[in-house]
Amino acid sequence: MCNVYRPPGPIDVSLHFRVDTRERTWPGMVHPRTPGPFIRRAVDDVGYSRELAVGQWALIPPWSKEAKLKYSTNNARSEEVASKASYKDAWARGQRCIIPAADFDEPNWESGKNVWWRFRRADGLPWGLAGLWNTWVDRATGEVHESYTMLTLNADAHPLMNRMHKPDPKLPADQQDKRSVIPINMADVDQWLAGTVKEASVLLRLAPSEVFDAGPA
Repeated sequence: MCNVYRPPGPIDVSLHFRVDTRERTWPGMVHPRTPGPFIRRAVDDVGYSRELAVGQWALIPPWSKEAKLKYSTNNARSEEVASKASYKDAWARGQRCIIPAADFDEPNWESGKNVWWRFRRADGLPWGLAGLWNTWVDRATGEVHESYTMLTLNADAHPLMNRMHKPDPKLPADQQDKRSVIPINMADVDQWLAGTVKEASVLLRLAPSEVFDAGPA
């Protein structure tokens, strides 16, 4: 799973993902519960277009009584999004998003201690990572909160991503449930944002190792 990443700047997001980023800002590094940009199907367009939103990186479920959750929702296991309470409504409603990232960091424990690795695309382009979003309204104040979560997938069999995160010595190597983010190819962005649940589900796959430019940060 990912707990820190760096989004591209507004101009790069606008040019690469073809969305309007004017008058929108976000921090240089995004951590859980801090604001970050995400791209979704425009909510007020009866046809189809993309729009940029900025919200909390930690999805606030529609049934939540408060914006500040006592548990982590910045990452969601894609194998559970159709059934887990925090995410199933967003998944069923097609509230999928693309999370732009220049790079993201993961912990490597092969030396016996944590060494942070940084992951960029080998072609130098931004990542477009799979996510879900939700709009939550505080019933007491009427304040609108945008939020999102980053989807992950089991990476036990992935030759690069299975090297990340601290291993559990009690579990076999092929049952660690190592996690990886899910990059969406630019050619598949519209299918991810506007397709059916079935059409989106086929895009939940890991990127091959050669897509990554990875090493100690």
